[in-house]
Amino acid sequence: MPVIQSPLPGTFYRWSSPETPPFKVDGDAVAVGDVIGLIEVMKSFHEVKSEVAGSAITFVTDNEEPVMAGAVLAELS
Repeated sequence: MPVIQSPLPGTFYRWSSPETPPFKVDGDAVAVGDVIGLIEVMKSFHEVKSEVAGSAITFVTDNEEPVMAGAVLAELS
């Protein structure tokens, strides 16, 4: 099963602000290059883009959860 990993340590966010919808929700299709979330490091936000495509995404990391580089954020099927 393909996975999307955190490219760097920080805090994972599934949307850019509380007033906007999440980039992706469980069950959404994902194409290569789709943004699935943000990693915040010292007040800088970095997009997390998928390097693989899948018919459905399942997040394994919660919104606002601290992550290490290489941590699995989501799985694709």
